[in-house]
Amino acid sequence: MKSLVISAAVLLSLSTLCSVANAAKLEDVAPYPKAEAGFSRQVIHLPKQKNEDDYKVQIIAGKTLQVDCNQQRLSGKLEEKTLKGWGYPMYRLNKVSGPLSTMMACPEGKAHPEFVPVVGEGFMLRYNSKLPIVVYVPKDIEVRYRIWSASKQVKQAVTE
Repeated sequence: MKSLVISAAVLLSLSTLCSVANAAKLEDVAPYPKAEAGFSRQVIHLPKQKNEDDYKVQIIAGKTLQVDCNQQRLSGKLEEKTLKGWGYPMYRLNKVSGPLSTMMACPEGKAHPEFVPVVGEGFMLRYNSKLPIVVYVPKDIEVRYRIWSASKQVKQAVTE
């Protein structure tokens, strides 16, 4: 009887963990706060990987601007916060400044729309498919992401 109760408890906790990992809606995972005025809440659900320690997620926040031949960048810092009572991470991009630009002379009339990313600290995150990545950004900022994976090849350092 005791082993039956333990088995039932283990199955219940596994089923809860699986439902969190496969939740279709953010509210099914945890009570993440709504976005404040002037901000939007953007969510990334990652697919499960065999060895998630071999992966990273790069957050690419930015907006589409009219650009010329110069390289354009916005600047900001993505800060990690903790969902109180749950311990889950969430991220906030408080202030975006710029654009910063190189100063090359460009031909007239060559301006075109292009996605300009925010560069700064905190944009490379640990891969974890069990929880969504929740990012709060100013309303005019779009969040994109890139998944990075480690090479299977490991090399030996030399002693010098």
